[in-house]
Amino acid sequence: MADIAAKDVMALREKTGAPMMKCKKALKETEGNVEKAVEWLRQKGIASAAKNDDKVAAEGLIGQYIHTGGRVGVLVEINCQTDFVARNEAFQELVKNVAMQIAACPNVEFVSTNDIPAAIVTREKEIEMGRDDLASKPENIREKIVDGRIGKRLGELALMNQPYIKDQSITVEELVKATSGELGEKIQVRRFARFVLGEGIEKKEDDFAAEVAAQAAAAKAKADG
Repeated sequence: MADIAAKDVMALREKTGAPMMKCKKALKETEGNVEKAVEWLRQKGIASAAKNDDKVAAEGLIGQYIHTGGRVGVLVEINCQTDFVARNEAFQELVKNVAMQIAACPNVEFVSTNDIPAAIVTREKEIEMGRDDLASKPENIREKIVDGRIGKRLGELALMNQPYIKDQSITVEELVKATSGELGEKIQVRRFARFVLGEGIEKKEDDFAAEVAAQAAAAKAKADG
């Protein structure tokens, strides 16, 4: 028979939650009949009657990445639905790559824009509304401009919105979704922490000029005495 259309594979994937390659194989085995393909997948134990998205992702891994020199470190928790997938090489690679991504993004503070507190959104809006370049514009135009700027700013704070460091043509969210499709399970980044050596420590700032002047004054006083 003719090659299976990508849209049919995607439709079967949406219907069953099975991996893309398994969906393609099921359609080939059933000559493109979607309903028979669903039955084929269920008989093989690959798909359940319900989509995987309805299941709880409570398994997974806590991964780490320590940047060269030990000055930046990351811990990240990524969840999947089964321990079997958590042990899969592709899933473990995803955890490693997301941890590396976080290390490379010092401005990222949240997993997604949905996690950003309303107080931060309000503060950002107040800052943007008060900018001089908007003062002369009508209020409805100001609102549209501000909404666009805030959307961009919030995106900068969210991990899932970042261009993937190993392939700038996709975002981290798209990377996670692609791995989810490959493995046939719901995968989600739950939380992360980024550590920077010395961050938050109040460091003593030496005033070299003042120190030299003090030493000179002390030497002069000793000589005069």
